[in-house]
Amino acid sequence: MSTFLADKAENLSVEGPSATFTYRRIGRPGGTPVVLLNRFRATIDWWDPEFLDLLAADHDVILFDTVGTGYSTGEPRDSLDGFADGAIEFIETLGLPQVDLLGWSMGGFVAQRIALRRPELVRRLVVAGSGPNGWLPGAPAMNEKVVAIMQKPGGGNADDLLYLFYPDTETGRAAGRRHLDHISTRLNAGGPAVSETTAQGMFTAVSQLLQVTPEQVRAELEAIKHPLLYICGQHDVMVPAYNSYAAIRYLDAATLIIYGDAGHALMFQHAKTFVADVTTFLAA
Repeated sequence: MSTFLADKAENLSVEGPSATFTYRRIGRPGGTPVVLLNRFRATIDWWDPEFLDLLAADHDVILFDTVGTGYSTGEPRDSLDGFADGAIEFIETLGLPQVDLLGWSMGGFVAQRIALRRPELVRRLVVAGSGPNGWLPGAPAMNEKVVAIMQKPGGGNADDLLYLFYPDTETGRAAGRRHLDHISTRLNAGGPAVSETTAQGMFTAVSQLLQVTPEQVRAELEAIKHPLLYICGQHDVMVPAYNSYAAIRYLDAATLIIYGDAGHALMFQHAKTFVADVTTFLAA
């Protein structure tokens, strides 16, 4: 089993108005902190430590459990605005004047809501395995198998995770198995899972994306003035890469990178390449 520095990072806590937040802070001090926003049904234990070590080599990296999730206390949220407000509360409670946001999956939707609600708090945005806050015309419909797995108690088993996050290829499945091995140290330590109440709130929040009109999506994108990197996998069965491709025409300062052989967990499947792309974007 590999040894990663991120697996040794201690849990820290900070008391906010609506929750006691648990977080970990790793990497190089100085510069703009990179705050990670997690996916549906995940706690801080689910971030791949190989990815974290690579990102922390050149950045001050902060990962946290949001209100009512995992190690953090508080009342679970059930809207993207609610999750955005929770993240804003955490960032302000830490006393951070400005941050870079890296949101994966649901976290990518939340990151854009933060940029809209508190633009001065955000310097740059990375939206990974995600897309704009709504489905755009021409995008594939939400995958019914994906929806069924999302609603399983506990989020399904290892085979479900491999289906959701990695391409159905030999190299894709091998990458998925490596990821499961990497996160086993934290998961086997017995930290808290996402409760079904919290998971249902998350599901309600992401389901609202399907109710947003194309006109609303366009207006929200046009309101985001931050440099923004959409980075996604061509074989993502959860959030179609097409949505990111269609969105950039409405953004003032957008970059799009699509990995042709990757799925939803592209930052773990191609950790070195992903971190290099993100580092270049954040340094621009």
